[in-house]
Amino acid sequence: MSVEPEELGQSGEELAALLKAVRKRSGLTGTRIAARCTMSQSKISRIENGKVRPSLVDVEQFLRACDAPPALVAQVMALARLANTEWQGARGMRRKGLDKKQAELAGLEASSTEFRFFLLSMITGLLSTPEYIRASLAHIPGDHSKTIARKLERQQILYDRSKRFTFLLTEQAVRWPLVGPDVLAVQTDHLASLTHLPNVRLGVIPMAAPTGPAPLNTFTIYDDRIATVELSSGVMVFRDPRDVMGHLEEFGHLEARALFGQDARTFLGKCADALR
Repeated sequence: MSVEPEELGQSGEELAALLKAVRKRSGLTGTRIAARCTMSQSKISRIENGKVRPSLVDVEQFLRACDAPPALVAQVMALARLANTEWQGARGMRRKGLDKKQAELAGLEASSTEFRFFLLSMITGLLSTPEYIRASLAHIPGDHSKTIARKLERQQILYDRSKRFTFLLTEQAVRWPLVGPDVLAVQTDHLASLTHLPNVRLGVIPMAAPTGPAPLNTFTIYDDRIATVELSSGVMVFRDPRDVMGHLEEFGHLEARALFGQDARTFLGKCADALR
């Protein structure tokens, strides 16, 4: 199936209507389908009305309960995969206002418990000093005072002991000269200080560490339900459990090669000293 990026994530209503048609074609009521799927009838209703985005497992169970023929299963599952993959273009996010994206991220963080960040080339906003955040937005025209303020507000979540964070930074991300040496040294010291937070694991992957296949993108995993991948031109959002699991496996391989605790602090200290 050939798909344009802007089509991703926009097929939810079509999927809901198709599932409802499949169920009616089967001659079964929503209550009967719910019993066969071991779901509540209200969930089946919300799925059919487009109020809930069903996972691929939900869709598979629904189609099995309806005894859908193989060709129809293939059609619906292809649509379900599209509905569980979303493209957020950088130009569109800028038109809406980058501070709006910060509000979206804050909502996602509020609803999640465990976070895994792989940072390939830059330091994420949750770990950044104000100067680093400002420099990260300098290439984008406009006033970014609201976005900077929202990014700094979001950092408070690091002190919520009910949340668990693992950050993996490559040595390149730590050393990338986005700001001048003095400011980058302070940023590096800040990273080291965050390793003392009890609910934060901050690891650094030295360039000398063998990592196997080279990672291609920065990505974030929220619990085991959503993975986001950052590209220069935008963000891909994956909700398909297979995509999320693939990113969890990649994260595990990278995590095994990272320095944590005192080893990470020693490494970061050497990086900061070299900048001074």
